[in-house]
Amino acid sequence: MAAKIYLIAAARPNFMKIAPLWRALQEHADYFTPYLIHTGQHYDRTMSEVFLRELGLPDPHVHLGVGSGTHAEQTGRVMMALEKLCLNDRPDLVLVVGDVNSTMAATLAAKKLCIPVGHIEAGLRSRDWQMPEEINRIVTDAVSDLLFTPSADADENLRAEGVAPERIYLVGNIMIDTLVQALPQAKSRETCRLFGKQPRGYALITLHRPVNVDDPEALGGILARIQALDFPVVFPVHPRTRKVIEGSPLAASLARSESRIMLSDPLGYLDFLSLILNARFVLTDSGGIQEETTYLGIPCLTLRTTTERPITITQGTNELVTLADMQAQAARILAGNWKQGSRPPLWDGATAPRIATVLKGWHG
Repeated sequence: MAAKIYLIAAARPNFMKIAPLWRALQEHADYFTPYLIHTGQHYDRTMSEVFLRELGLPDPHVHLGVGSGTHAEQTGRVMMALEKLCLNDRPDLVLVVGDVNSTMAATLAAKKLCIPVGHIEAGLRSRDWQMPEEINRIVTDAVSDLLFTPSADADENLRAEGVAPERIYLVGNIMIDTLVQALPQAKSRETCRLFGKQPRGYALITLHRPVNVDDPEALGGILARIQALDFPVVFPVHPRTRKVIEGSPLAASLARSESRIMLSDPLGYLDFLSLILNARFVLTDSGGIQEETTYLGIPCLTLRTTTERPITITQGTNELVTLADMQAQAARILAGNWKQGSRPPLWDGATAPRIATVLKGWHG
């Protein structure tokens, strides 16, 4: 009998991780019956529904509609909603991805009902307890039954925490599966020309982490340094960041510098990937973009003090930067003085099939 599997998606990056897994499980209909469960943590259309269409995902079988709120509010709503769903229609396995609040909440709700849980992208650690995502990662990994890791350093982290080796499966980076499939379409778009930019003639900026954007003064300091780069910038603005900009004098300041910093609404996956492909470099505080730029060989500056993806630094094209050294590091890139990097092992577009193979063995 086919195993009923709940695939939990909540935020924009989750859909990129769920899409290849959905396809891989669909190819083994005798073994698996997957159900897409959207928690609604990202409730803005540009942050979720557009991705469903572009990534070839179906409409969610269930939309929990949890919406926004504090960390505790979101976590509690997901737990209550998923518990009710599981009691009414119990799955054989719950698969969670990434490190958002819904990841941890769905894991706890399932495990308290004695439902097995698999965590995709397990073992990543930043060692920064100020990041809510770090807490989500550690709690999720501590109780999950199947831990699917993207790189060898993640395996080492789990073993150091006392995780039994038989729970750990090194399968590669599932984000890269989606990137590989989307590359032909993204290459054909040249979205940069819609912004009046030439390939390699701009930097791409993304900012959304609370430490960088919630305080208008802190965000203003970052934007002032970006303006001082003296290089054209394309800046798709996250809804969280947009709210801070529009509620402060930053909106007027950015309007005056529109010729240098071009703001846009959040983009679909294909258009955003096209912008990465053609950027001279990327400045971000995102986790997933560190991985995408490493795979594509695009220089990346990550405006954070820590990263849960150190392999993008040791092997890839990423470096952590502070506000103080951002301009100097950008100048190195523009001068052509940047590391080439390489693709980590198993970042090859075949992670989802490897996970399906593991699950076939687990299901028997």
